[in-house]
Amino acid sequence: MSRRRALITGATGFVGSHLARHLAELGWELHVLVRAGGAVPARPLGAAHVHDGTTEGMTRIVGEARPDVVFHLASLFVAEHRPDQVTALVESNLLLGAQLAEAMRANGATLLVNTATAWLHYGGEEYDPTNLYAATKQAYLDLLRFYERAAGLRVITLELYESYGPADPRPKLMTALIKAARQGGSLALNDGKQRLDLVHVRDVTRAYQRAAERLLAGEAAAGERWAVRTGHPRSVREIVEMVGRAAGMPLDAEWGVRPYRARELMEPPERPTLPGWRAEIPLDVGIRELLGDLHGGS
Repeated sequence: MSRRRALITGATGFVGSHLARHLAELGWELHVLVRAGGAVPARPLGAAHVHDGTTEGMTRIVGEARPDVVFHLASLFVAEHRPDQVTALVESNLLLGAQLAEAMRANGATLLVNTATAWLHYGGEEYDPTNLYAATKQAYLDLLRFYERAAGLRVITLELYESYGPADPRPKLMTALIKAARQGGSLALNDGKQRLDLVHVRDVTRAYQRAAERLLAGEAAAGERWAVRTGHPRSVREIVEMVGRAAGMPLDAEWGVRPYRARELMEPPERPTLPGWRAEIPLDVGIRELLGDLHGGS
């Protein structure tokens, strides 16, 4: 059989880079989309295509890549936006995806694994965006409905919860906790009562793989949306305690120093998970992996 071909947007990001490596290990031929002026991987796992920002340029890229499956992970995340960030949020999370869908239609590419967020479900609602970022992700889902019905795109959207794992450059809670365990210092935190469903990045990448397999096998119904979650959320206070226990010393957490965000998602929504997938890496195992060399690799 010929190798499967993938086009990945967001391949320079945390989850996207792990997905690219995972698919490469499985033997996929990779094509990655890079925005003009953006960083090109020093050692790209596949062909890098520079997007000039135009729909015509995107159409050319999809035509060159000839993907069996498109994985759309590129986005701009802003937890609490400023007025000067509105344009960038719309361009990154809506315009880029619209150009991608149009380019797929023009080239007869039909299979898309899209990325959304659990932050669509403030208060556990079917749709109540936590912030403008989440609202733009929903806007793209609405846009995709047109391309599904008018252009025959087959889409599975994965709603990501909190991811973590090795080599994470993002200013996330787990990154801060591991740094504190290694280097010491106090952590200025909110009251820590919100609960997070932390999913290891290797489990997240397997979800993308499973979604692609579902599309390729013709198993997916129109507009499927699935959660990528463990089903075992823990409070921030519990997570801090777990990291301290794994590190062999309590972390210096200053509770209540920082306020909660506006519309803080205090409880992860209970959404159906992707058929044929489940998270396999328990949080305590993932934490020990991140702290592995703290005690000589034990």
